[in-house]
Amino acid sequence: MTIGLLKQAIHALRHESISRTPVRLSRWFKWMAPGLFVKRWLLLSAAGVSLATLGIAISMKWTPVFRTTQFFGWILQQTTEIIPSYVSGPLVVGGGLLLVWWGQSRTLGAITEVLMPNGNEDLIDVLLAHRRLNRGPKIVVVGGGTGLSTLLRGLKQYSANITAIVTVADDGGSSGRLRREIGVLPPGDIRNCLAALADEEKLMTELFQYRFQAGDGLTGHSFGNLFLTAMNEITGDLEQAIAASSRVLAVRGEVLPATLSDVRLWADLTDGRRIEGESHITEACGAIVRVGCTPENPPALPRALVAIQEADFIIMGPGSLYTSIIPNLLVPDIADAIAHSKAPRIYVCNIMTQEGETQGYSVGDHIQAIDQACGKPLFEAVLVQKQMPTARALIRYAQENSNPVPLDRDVVSRLGRRIILANVIDEEEHTGVVRHDPEALARVLFRWFTKVQGL
Repeated sequence: MTIGLLKQAIHALRHESISRTPVRLSRWFKWMAPGLFVKRWLLLSAAGVSLATLGIAISMKWTPVFRTTQFFGWILQQTTEIIPSYVSGPLVVGGGLLLVWWGQSRTLGAITEVLMPNGNEDLIDVLLAHRRLNRGPKIVVVGGGTGLSTLLRGLKQYSANITAIVTVADDGGSSGRLRREIGVLPPGDIRNCLAALADEEKLMTELFQYRFQAGDGLTGHSFGNLFLTAMNEITGDLEQAIAASSRVLAVRGEVLPATLSDVRLWADLTDGRRIEGESHITEACGAIVRVGCTPENPPALPRALVAIQEADFIIMGPGSLYTSIIPNLLVPDIADAIAHSKAPRIYVCNIMTQEGETQGYSVGDHIQAIDQACGKPLFEAVLVQKQMPTARALIRYAQENSNPVPLDRDVVSRLGRRIILANVIDEEEHTGVVRHDPEALARVLFRWFTKVQGL
C-alpha cells in the first residue's frame, strides 16, 4: 500500500515538473527580451561582484590572479585525466548555465512574489506591457462626458502617453452642487476620465462612481467628486489635485482641465432665448444657434497646450456636441494649438442625435457647428458609425426624439473632410442603449493613425 502511494506521488511530481518546466523556461526567456533594460544590469552586477572580490584579494596580498589560475589549471588537468575534454567541457558549461538559470529564476521569483502577491500574471508580462505602452504614440483626446471616458478605456490598451483635455463647464448634479457650495471647478468629467485610465479600472470605477444614498449633505454626491474636491483643498488647485489623484490611482496617462477659469456656458437659441448654464441648455429643448462662455476667451492650462504641441495624434469626441466638445474649443489657445498641429486629427461623430442639442443633425451639421465655434477647421477626418442600430434600439431612442446621425457625404466632402466608416457600436442587449465600443473604437482609430503615418 505504501509503495503504491509512493509510486503515485513520484508520478505526480514528475508530471508536475514536466508540465511546469516549459512555462518556467518560457518565463525565463522573456527576461532576455530586448528593451527591458534587465540583462545589462544583471551583467553589471556580476562584474561588480567579481571586481569587488578581486579587490579584496589584492588588498590582502593573496596574489589572486596567479593562485586562481594555478588552482583552476590543476582542476582542469585532473579532470581531463579522468574524463576526456570533449565530455568534461560541455558538462562544466552545462553545470554553470544551470546554476545561473537556477539562481536568476529564484531571484526573480522572490521579486515577483513581493511585487505581485496576488499572482494574477507574471511580473515579466507586466514589464513587457509597460515598456510597450510607454513607447506608444502621444495621444491627445478632447471632450467630456461619458463619451470621452469610453474612448479612454480603449486607447489605454495601445499607449500610456494619453492626455485627456476635459471641459470644466459642467454645473449640474453633484459637480454643480460642489461648484456652488465650495467654489471648486466641476470634477465630474475629470472623475470619469481618471476612473477610465486607472489600472484597476473596474474597482476604481465602482468606487469613484459610487453615489451616497443617505446622509445630510451627502445624498447624490459621488465619492470621486468628493475625493477630487478634498485633493483640491489639500494641494491648492485642480491641476495639482488631478496629478496627486492620478498617482494614487495608478492612472495610465494624464487628465487635464482645458482651463482653470470658472467658466459658465451659454447658448443662443433660434427662438431668441439665451440659456445660461450647461445643464440648462439641453433642458431648454431648443435649436442652438451659437454657444459661448463667460468669461470670454478664458486662458488655457499651459500643460494642455504643451500636450497638444507634442501630440502625435489628436482625437475630438465622442460626446455631447455643445456641452462636452465645443466648450473645450471656446478656449482660444486650445483651438489654435489644435489648428496648428501637424499631427493627424480626427473627429469621432456621435452615433445618435441628442434631444435639446443636435436633434435633426447630420454628420455635416456636427462638423459645421465645430468649425463655426472655432472659426477654423480643426480636423481632417471624421469617424462615422457604418451599421444602423437594431430595431429595438431605434424604437427606444425614437421615444426620446433621438435618431441615428445620418451621413451626408456631399456636405462632408465639401467641407474637406475624409470619411472613415466603421462599425464601432456597442448596444446593450436588454436596454437597447447605444454607445461606442471602447475596444473597437480604439482599434479603428489606431488603424487609421498607422495608415496615415505610413507605419
